[in-house]
Amino acid sequence: MDTGRAAHSAGEAIPGPVPGGDRALPDGRSDPVPFTPDTLLWDMAGDIRVLLYLPAALVLQVAHPAVGAGVDEHSVFRTDPWGRARRSLDSLQLWVYGGDRAVEEGRRLRRLHRDIKGTDTRGRPYHALTPAHYAWVHATGFPVFLRAAEYLFRPFDEAGERRLHAEARRLGRILGIRERDMPGSVEEFWTYFDTVVHDELERTAVVEELLDPHRSVPPPDGAAAVLRLLWPALRPALLRLQVFVTKGLLPPVARERLDVPWTSRDERRLRLLGRVVRAVVPRLPERLRYLPAAHAARRAARA
Repeated sequence: MDTGRAAHSAGEAIPGPVPGGDRALPDGRSDPVPFTPDTLLWDMAGDIRVLLYLPAALVLQVAHPAVGAGVDEHSVFRTDPWGRARRSLDSLQLWVYGGDRAVEEGRRLRRLHRDIKGTDTRGRPYHALTPAHYAWVHATGFPVFLRAAEYLFRPFDEAGERRLHAEARRLGRILGIRERDMPGSVEEFWTYFDTVVHDELERTAVVEELLDPHRSVPPPDGAAAVLRLLWPALRPALLRLQVFVTKGLLPPVARERLDVPWTSRDERRLRLLGRVVRAVVPRLPERLRYLPAAHAARRAARA
C-alpha cells in the first residue's frame, strides 16, 4: 500500500555522511549533538515553506486518539490559535537552530507535558509522556518532511531518505525520546507507521476542526488595522488554501484511513502549486526565505 514516501529520483542523492548524534558527558551519559549547517534539517526546518507543511504533521498527530484528546482538552489552539502556533514554531526552531539550547528546550517540553492526562475517545487513560504517544508526535515529522520535499522542495533519493531518517532520530534524542522508542531504519519506520495508521488513527474532533475551511479564526495577533479590516474577506481564501495543502501533504495511506477526499484534479493542482513554490522561494533573499531564528543562526554559522 502507498504510504506516501517521497519518490526516489536518480541523480539527486544528497552527498555526505550524517553527522554524529550524541556526545559523551563527563558522567558517562551522552547528550544529543546540536544540529549544524551540514544537516538536511538545517536547510528545511527554517525555510518559510515550513508554514505550508507543518499543519499536515499536526493532523497526523491529533489523529491519534490519545494525542487528539490531549490537544482537545488541554490546548489553547481554539482560544489563542496564533499564539499557540507561534510558540510551537519558536520551539521547533530551537530544536534545529538553538545550539546547546536545543536540549534544554526538549527538557522544557517534557516538563510542560508532565501533567497532561485524561481519557481518550476509546475510554482509555492517556498521559502525554507515555512513550508510544510522545514518540508518535515526533514520528509524524519524517513522512511529512518527505512529502514536503516531493512537492515543495525536491524529492529525496534513497540515500537522502535514509539520511533524513537518521536526522529525525537525532531530533528525537534532542526531544528526550529513547532509542528503543524510535524505528531504527527506514524500513522499520514504514512498518511502524503503517501499523499506527491502521490500528490507532481516527478522525478525531480536532482533525475535523483542522480540516474545516470554514472554521472561525481571528486575525493574527497585532495585525495592522488594514489587515483586520480585510480579514473577513481574506480568511476564507487563506483557510481553503491551508486545508487544501494540508490534505495534499498527508501520506495517502493516512488520507484513506481518515476518510479525507483527494481527487486526481486535486493532485494536479497541488503539483502546479508546488512548481510555483519551487520556482519562487529559492529566489527570495535569505532574510525573507528563512524564519528569523533560522536566518540568524545561518548568519552566525557563516561568521
